[in-house]
Amino acid sequence: MVRFLMRLMDAQSGWARPLGDFNKRWIGAIYRPLGPIKDLAHGHWLGHPVHAATTDIPIGALTVTIVLDLLGQRYAADVALVIGILAMLASAVVGAADYSDTDGTALQRATIHSTIMVVALVVYLVSLAMRAGDPADRSVPVVLSILAYLILLAGAWVGGDVVYVLGNMVSRHAFRGAGAKWLPLEIEGGLGLADLPEGQPVRGKLGINNLVLVRQGETVNALHETCAHAGGPLAQGKVVDGCIQCPWHGSRFRLSDGVAQRGPTVYDQPRYEVRTGESGLEARRVAG
Repeated sequence: MVRFLMRLMDAQSGWARPLGDFNKRWIGAIYRPLGPIKDLAHGHWLGHPVHAATTDIPIGALTVTIVLDLLGQRYAADVALVIGILAMLASAVVGAADYSDTDGTALQRATIHSTIMVVALVVYLVSLAMRAGDPADRSVPVVLSILAYLILLAGAWVGGDVVYVLGNMVSRHAFRGAGAKWLPLEIEGGLGLADLPEGQPVRGKLGINNLVLVRQGETVNALHETCAHAGGPLAQGKVVDGCIQCPWHGSRFRLSDGVAQRGPTVYDQPRYEVRTGESGLEARRVAG
């Protein structure tokens, strides 16, 4: 069953890929100038994506709608439906911020997810419009609500695939250990600490991990080189206002402690301390 559903999603690439590219352009054009609002929609203030939290509200309200319809509670069911529709719209607004910074297969499946959700929303709106006339026989609007709910569940399943299978908006460092042991550090080009250019990111190698090193005066700041948001190479980024900016989506991390300063990331970056040991350069991850 799972393989069939995966093949079914992949078969939608003919329309989902170009539609996704088009949507990403116009949604990005809206959100790009709205820096603080975009960060608010991503969930920078919350510590994880807002969209993941807001999706529970419409599903809960629309589940209640079905239950109240079946119990014959007409007014209460209509109120629950209105709440569900408004929550769907709010969830779509914050989800669009994440969508504008999504790429590849994740973008294609997010497009399928959003398209299904729009279809569900339209069916719900038709049901609401029919209910507004307070018809004596509510069979059709109730059936439409149930149909829309099934469509909603299909869209939610695809959305879960984007997160749990493809790891979209998931921290790239969730399973990295604290690693308190000092390990040999190799700097790209064989440079020493004193040779690092001022304010320029340089890649370093620490065991299986890559680091980005930036010298600021006598201080050498070191963060993990893989961006927590989508895995972008921070060593190819640039230093802006004491932060390293990812070249892929523009996330910024404070060099001194790795704390995220601008989205789309909602996660901090692992920080490392560097020293000159007896056998040469060494580094280790800072806990916390």
